[in-house]
Amino acid sequence: MSLSINRRLFSALALSALAPLAVRPSWGEAALTPDEAQAIAREAWAYAYAPLQGYQTMYNQTQNTSFAGYVGGFNQFRHYARSATPADTDIVTPNNDTPYSWAWLDLRAEPMVLSLPAVPAPRYYVNQWFDLYTHNFAYTGVRTTGREAGTYMFVGPRWTGDIPSGIDKVFIAETEFVGTLTRTQLSGPDDVAAMQAVQAGYKLTPLSQFTGAVAPAPAPAIGWPVWDAAKAEGLGFISYLNALLPFMPTVASEQDMFARFARIGIGPGVAFDAAALSPEIRAAMEAGIAEAAKALKDGAVQLKDSRALFGTREELGEGYITKRNYGAMLGIYANSKEEAVYGSQQTGSDGKLLDGNRRWVLRFEPGQLPPVTEFWSITMYSLPQRFLVDNPLNRYSIGDRTPGLTLGADGSLEIYMQADNPGPGKESNWLPAPRGPFFFAGRFYGPKPEALDGRWSLPPLIEAP
Repeated sequence: MSLSINRRLFSALALSALAPLAVRPSWGEAALTPDEAQAIAREAWAYAYAPLQGYQTMYNQTQNTSFAGYVGGFNQFRHYARSATPADTDIVTPNNDTPYSWAWLDLRAEPMVLSLPAVPAPRYYVNQWFDLYTHNFAYTGVRTTGREAGTYMFVGPRWTGDIPSGIDKVFIAETEFVGTLTRTQLSGPDDVAAMQAVQAGYKLTPLSQFTGAVAPAPAPAIGWPVWDAAKAEGLGFISYLNALLPFMPTVASEQDMFARFARIGIGPGVAFDAAALSPEIRAAMEAGIAEAAKALKDGAVQLKDSRALFGTREELGEGYITKRNYGAMLGIYANSKEEAVYGSQQTGSDGKLLDGNRRWVLRFEPGQLPPVTEFWSITMYSLPQRFLVDNPLNRYSIGDRTPGLTLGADGSLEIYMQADNPGPGKESNWLPAPRGPFFFAGRFYGPKPEALDGRWSLPPLIEAP
């Protein structure tokens, strides 16, 4: 017996707000003052920031065949059999703990079915699923769906149809395109073959193929705009946002906001022409964009705790736009806190950016090592690039799985972060930094309650005497 997904079910699932709304661009239809243009552009740029950072990854991985991280298109996995290195620039702040598997799903024509293998303990893996907003809307893997084999269906916001037998759970996305950043634990060079066998068990199948039905007509081809980071940082962000909006049905709570956005040329599929702006309106919009970018950067540099930055729209709650922007800037596609807790630091006690030419110590007091059920790590990144740092040890992260990591006689742990080797007896605990600005990110997989509720937190980095 099969079940059916229809509009009534969408309503029962509190997803009726995802029905597309008619957002007509009113640019030029009413007088727009420079002050209004500045305020709207500031708000709109902030709204678009996280989706556009996500678009950068999706475009490069699915459309840019010359990109080193090209996945091959939609609806297929690309697996990596090694941990990340400084050569990996698919996303900022890459994870150095678990090799990645990437996939992007096009859900317009029909749902996709994910089949997962049985995975023996203690192997850890997680399939994190995010939409075009960068919200983490679904999870499969050890924590959420267990170690047994399973079959799951991913459905776009406009699809209606039957759920066939053999599906363990259905995930309904807010957007027509979604992605996964899947992480599979690797326990050293001797474990590569076993890890690859697990990765090979992650299968994506169109629903029609899964059921043996006739495949629907393919969705129309899309002329995705070529990614240009400089363009996205300025007025060009509107063209990118307009290209994405047809696949992001407007939620009811944002209807009034998009009515404001329409006054500066924002709407699904709308052709935006910055050259048509008057000099006064253009200058005002550029000023609003600069204000939004500065506010984001100034706020992000102060953050040390990620627990509120990643999750569903509902989990992010009030201020969800700012939160997802901070997340996209500091570590796009990081896990929701139930899967992993993150901590970072970018400035010292003097308020200046951390610098590898100085000597820094991260000290965990006795009994205060990270409380996790899986594992933890501290990873080094350069600024402003936010990529891994090349170094003579080829050590990009350090943690409880690092060979030779030395605890103090009292059970404390000191990790040294600096460009120069800290010397005999300390190299085993050295996380090499660049000669210049850096920041680090702590990742704590399987956080225990005290890490989730704030009773435990990452200690501050201090400068060595």
